[in-house]
Amino acid sequence: MKKDILHVIASLYIENFISLQSYLINKSNLFMKHFIFYLFALCVCGSSTLHAQDNQLTAKEKKAGWILLFNGKDYDGWINNNGNPVTAQVEDGAMQTYKCGGYILTYNKPFGDFILKCDVKMDTECNSGIFLRMSDLKDPVNTGFEIQVATENGNVHGHGALYDVRAAAANAGKGAGKWDQFEIRFTGQRLVTLLNGKKILDVNLAEYTEPGKRDVEGNHKFMLDGKPRALAAFSQTGYIGFQDHDHKCWYKNVKLLPLK
Repeated sequence: MKKDILHVIASLYIENFISLQSYLINKSNLFMKHFIFYLFALCVCGSSTLHAQDNQLTAKEKKAGWILLFNGKDYDGWINNNGNPVTAQVEDGAMQTYKCGGYILTYNKPFGDFILKCDVKMDTECNSGIFLRMSDLKDPVNTGFEIQVATENGNVHGHGALYDVRAAAANAGKGAGKWDQFEIRFTGQRLVTLLNGKKILDVNLAEYTEPGKRDVEGNHKFMLDGKPRALAAFSQTGYIGFQDHDHKCWYKNVKLLPLK
């Protein structure tokens, strides 16, 4: 009799224990499911806040006052420096300067101090450039500065150089066929350029008061009325644009923060 009672008690204990264990496991699984879903939602929301899709601004950038210059679909807001219609096609959400119809594909509003960001991809052989503060669109070569975009490296005509003035401090580019990230800060007469997060230029143009002065032997290319001009005398307001130098080159995520 005692054995039967003990057997019944043991059976009830085991059944209840198993039920309790199953209950806890189910609760635990439910908790883990909710926890994983929460982490996933947090990651998605955080990513969309910190990292925008191509040719879009993040919420943080919008709040800070950044301007999206290229919408990834067409050339709204862009003109050729020579006044001709823009004939280049948008390719996979990127601007394509080759055969655009002019020499400089230009944003139609001038800026003074700013931070400019853009992603750039070069063809196997490439010569292009990011033009800054062009004061005369009929003569961009002599009235604006250029950050060189090229498959060449290591000199005043190499990738990331302040064209014909100072070579990039380092070869920070990823090479043809890969996207480089440029960040250019132009404040007053100080020009700072980062390429893929590495500082490659920090130039104080106020120091170039002598006509023709550059960082290597000989005069730079900039002329005024047929004579070399001083870089310190350039306008501190002007247009930005991308050069068509008979090579394919793509630009996307073009955004600018005006600083004054």
